[in-house]
Amino acid sequence: MNEMADSLRIGSFNVQNLFQRAKALNYQNHGKVDKVLQKIQEFRDIIGKNVYTDNDKQKIFEMYTGELWEFIEVRENRGKLFSRKGQKITGVQAAGKGDDWDGEISFKPDPFDKLTRENTAKVIRDLNADILCVVEAEDRPTLKAFDAQMLKSRYTCDMLMDGNDDRGIDVGLYSKFPLGTIHTHIFDKKGRSEVFSRDAPEYEVRISDKQSLVMVCNHLKSKGYDTNNTADKRRKEQAAAVAGILAKYDMKRDWVVVAGDFNDTPDSPQLEPLLSVSDLHDVLSLQFGNDMAKRWTYHYKAFEQIDYVLVSKPLKDRFVKAGVARNGMFNLEKMTKGSGGKIPVEKEYPTVTRWSDAASDHGAVWADFRM
Repeated sequence: MNEMADSLRIGSFNVQNLFQRAKALNYQNHGKVDKVLQKIQEFRDIIGKNVYTDNDKQKIFEMYTGELWEFIEVRENRGKLFSRKGQKITGVQAAGKGDDWDGEISFKPDPFDKLTRENTAKVIRDLNADILCVVEAEDRPTLKAFDAQMLKSRYTCDMLMDGNDDRGIDVGLYSKFPLGTIHTHIFDKKGRSEVFSRDAPEYEVRISDKQSLVMVCNHLKSKGYDTNNTADKRRKEQAAAVAGILAKYDMKRDWVVVAGDFNDTPDSPQLEPLLSVSDLHDVLSLQFGNDMAKRWTYHYKAFEQIDYVLVSKPLKDRFVKAGVARNGMFNLEKMTKGSGGKIPVEKEYPTVTRWSDAASDHGAVWADFRM
């Protein structure tokens, strides 16, 4: 019989991949990442045309052979986009996408060394969550292998379904409890476009024979390489869609958790449709109130909370405490000392000596509950 434990810890951690990251994303300089991704999107738009002009062909050739080959590979599933002499690309062969050729781009990986993986594992071990929303994991085999190799098989269940992001940054789950029903939202549409950039899976976690908990894991649209506020608009649509998922639950009675990287702050209008759901509570707000100096999970140009664990009323009533584990971040002591006293000073793990060794540039959110 599966009896209910005395306490429960729930967490969320953007791990920035577990064994390898898309090379296009593996830069400390966020501006450089945005520029590379913007060029890749421009390239994707051009090769997606039904008819290529001479100028299109020249641009495709120059963009791919000049810079983008380092970050992406063009998979020619049918026909040929490029003409080649041996292995060397000499020009664009196709007249357009469709009859002449079909395919897609894939992101080239940049493997991590053992120290990077160990620092990520240390955060997860120290976090010691019973249920953990894992953001930016590659796939389920990777999730399973990381638990076996780096965490000494501490989790009974792991689950991840490939989402809509072709960079291999998906949302998954580690659980010490059995899983029940799983729902995916990969195929949810608004018009012709997918609603979610990755997925918003619903995982039923059976914490006892009499009680289940639903984890809704998220990774909302990034602010990066945004044009004409389209990312802000999409993130708001996604927040509203998650609120729509919650509508089928009784938030006063059902045990529901919404967790993940929302890519925006608590006061943003983009998150308002989700954060205003009745009987849904931010654990960091329960612990720290409006003190953002203690709630921050990410630092780029400012100390901001963009990672969340939100809980329904039954869990709020059982809430004990919450916090953010930041020790896997690079330059944590320097960053916090540089705040001029606005942010409490913290230190990174001694093993995090370079940006490339960091577990993540996100802190991990955790919360404890009485059962």
